[in-house]
Amino acid sequence: MKQREVFRSRERLARELPPVDEIVRGSLLRRKIRHSRGCPKCARGEGHPVWVLSVGYPGGKIKQISIHADQRSQVERWLKNYQELKAKLENICELNHKLLRPEE
Repeated sequence: MKQREVFRSRERLARELPPVDEIVRGSLLRRKIRHSRGCPKCARGEGHPVWVLSVGYPGGKIKQISIHADQRSQVERWLKNYQELKAKLENICELNHKLLRPEE
């Protein structure tokens, strides 16, 4: 790939980046919480469904953030933006590696 093509590809990828202020890292999980006593729904074994954003940190630390049901679509969109941004940044890095090598 010629340097001119690399520059064009890199510029195209940069223009296609998702909004960087609307990203979040982690996994969205659906869990059920159960009260130990006093809740008829939990006594029947049904529990209460909740959405949780689970984020891993170095050292094995995991942070879980409860998400309201009406925030679910927003969090899913932000997670998708993060994955898209990460993939495009990797592609840009690969193109930059090509720019560091002399042209053939």
